[in-house]
Amino acid sequence: MFLNIGKGKEGVNYSNYILTLGVIIAAFSILGYAPLYITMYLKGIDFNQVTDMNVVSDALGLNVFLTLILVPYIVILITLLFCVRYMHKAPYLSVFTIRKAFDWNRFWFSFLMWGSVLSLFLAISYLSGSPILLNFDATTFFMLLLISIFILPLQTTCEEVLFRGYLFQGLGLFFKKGWLSVLITGVLFGLMHGANPEVDKIGEILLVFYILNGVFLGVVALMDDGLELTMGYHAVNNIFAALIVTNEWQSFQTDALFLDKTPPGFGVENVLTLLIIQPLLLYVFAKKYKWTNWKKRFFETQNFKIEE
Repeated sequence: MFLNIGKGKEGVNYSNYILTLGVIIAAFSILGYAPLYITMYLKGIDFNQVTDMNVVSDALGLNVFLTLILVPYIVILITLLFCVRYMHKAPYLSVFTIRKAFDWNRFWFSFLMWGSVLSLFLAISYLSGSPILLNFDATTFFMLLLISIFILPLQTTCEEVLFRGYLFQGLGLFFKKGWLSVLITGVLFGLMHGANPEVDKIGEILLVFYILNGVFLGVVALMDDGLELTMGYHAVNNIFAALIVTNEWQSFQTDALFLDKTPPGFGVENVLTLLIIQPLLLYVFAKKYKWTNWKKRFFETQNFKIEE
């Protein structure tokens, strides 16, 4: 189990975890949304009178708005890595992987695997007559492409490092049970998405979907001793939602290549993802990377140590 931070010779310093989370919340609150508020002020938009963020995105432009709402995640990521290095006195790599270097082959394998599934889902929906319209606009698409390649992965990296890296390790050091780290971070990950507009449109079943996705990613991180696979999966998932196909009711409103006019609903692809695709991915990952000792990883008391 890749628990490399927070434990010194005299045991776990839980105060560092509490302080780090406090610093993250402060940085998020003070710095995270400052660029958005400043931009709105310069544009003459009164934030106190805005009840629909679509009004703000229309006023600023979708690409500018997308960039600004990604800034808080970048702030969290930088703050968290700073705290890991200078408060926990641990290397940056310790919240990414137990390996001596980040394994980009793992990242790209997961990226391509899930990206292929998403592409297949899109192709089937398009060919079956779903109302998916070509939405290409050269004046905005190429800027969106740059945002998706260089900025959006920082958002997904932030979520992976925070949930499957930092909190996962802290919970593991406290409970010493892998299944509790997987379950709790999965629930927290899902609840974080509870304010997304698609949850309001589709219902609480989508919140359950997000929680189970968090559990899936937690299992992958636990068994693989690192975040490379989860980061690849998460990155292509959000890039696809922002760059390739979007709709009018999800959290990412972009000038994507395609616009899906299908009404909000919990679709067949969501059921297939939970019941078939993700279990198959776990099987493929387990075979390829030789995961063993599932029972020990999940249920037996773990011996945690910091990687010097």
